Amino acid sequence: MTSVPTDTTTKDIYAWVSFISMAEIPVLKQTAREIAHLQEDEDKLSARAITSVVLNDPMMVFRVLSYSQKHKSRHQLQDLLQVEQAVLMMGTTTFFRDIPPNFLVEDTLKENLTALTHLLRLIRRAHRAAHFAADWATHLADLHAEEVSIAALLHDLSEMLMWCFAPDKMNVIHAMQQADKTLRSQDAQQEVLGFKLHDLQKELVEVFQLPPLLSKLMQDEASTEQRVRNVMLAVNLARHSANGWDDAALPDDYHDIAEFLRVDIDRVLRIIGAPAGILNTKN
Repeated sequence: MTSVPTDTTTKDIYAWVSFISMAEIPVLKQTAREIAHLQEDEDKLSARAITSVVLNDPMMVFRVLSYSQKHKSRHQLQDLLQVEQAVLMMGTTTFFRDIPPNFLVEDTLKENLTALTHLLRLIRRAHRAAHFAADWATHLADLHAEEVSIAALLHDLSEMLMWCFAPDKMNVIHAMQQADKTLRSQDAQQEVLGFKLHDLQKELVEVFQLPPLLSKLMQDEASTEQRVRNVMLAVNLARHSANGWDDAALPDDYHDIAEFLRVDIDRVLRIIGAPAGILNTKN
């Protein structure tokens, strides 16, 4: 089993980057179970079947894309941002041999069920963000909707990894924010971890050599660009709606999304699947 840095109290971001870069990234138990099932009949297996399993697990997506980047052939001119393309390029034999789902999230956090619960909620939130991003990309006739979907799915990857590898610290951050609703996430992270998760994410993207376009789509600083803004708005909506449809930040989200999609707020509420009652109370 992978262990955390020797000094678990370290607030050195580069110590954590070094550790994560060498660690085996855990995946969900359900992912491992489904991959094992697929492997039983590998000869009749398609890349699409593998892709459908991988896309259910952000950390498995990360493993596949980072492996693909590090093992590009000399003849491969483009970075691969789509999971199915990556699986096709490496082949099923390589996938099963080189990216085995041996290290499980549930085993990692079996002694910290509170952290496991928060991580699973975060993963569900990431799936909602990915769904929103893909839906809006299609609405805007983006021919590569899966790219923005993947970027939204992996937007909070560093937080997922720290829930796995530093669950006690992440529990403290969550408790601080529950006690003080005005406390900004980044301030709590800086105090407890010694760095912001956003900064950790940027370092990990570089170390794992993720495609530059994917890296750009995950950077909120470039939110003036349409596809980056799509990801940012999707992540915000998923985060705020996870608190309930009465979250105080949602009206601003609706306004921003309406402006982005060039539709009215009634249409936004229908597109995102807001409860019917919201339509009558938005004003």
